[in-house]
Amino acid sequence: MTNPEHVHAVEKLLSGEVDQVVLDDEYYNPANNVTDLEKQLSQTKFKLGMEYSKTGKKEEALKELDEALLLDTDNFLIRKQRWYIRHPEKFSPTIDVEWQQKQLDKEKAEEALLKNGLDCGPEGCVIPGRSSHKEK
Repeated sequence: MTNPEHVHAVEKLLSGEVDQVVLDDEYYNPANNVTDLEKQLSQTKFKLGMEYSKTGKKEEALKELDEALLLDTDNFLIRKQRWYIRHPEKFSPTIDVEWQQKQLDKEKAEEALLKNGLDCGPEGCVIPGRSSHKEK
């Protein structure tokens, strides 16, 4: 089910009417252990990524947003902007909430593996002691 207030807030963000939205929801704003410095750097990278996106520099935008997310992995807004740039079809004409939940689950699983020392990405994971191909 989609929260109409959240949809409206994200639409305003995507249209450039606002620079930031804060959603009053534990799912979108979970408590995390990010230091103030990491949060500031993450916000700076997010803003830079959004400026790159506005000027059509997709790869530069994604680089900054990916780095921002590494600093603040619980920031759903950063995730959502990355998804929007990579998969605009999932946001128009309607927002595919089910796809977003699956994408979030997939990314969280990949992040958990990275924390355990595995090299994982969208193409799968490098299994230690095996060739450089990635397995899913």
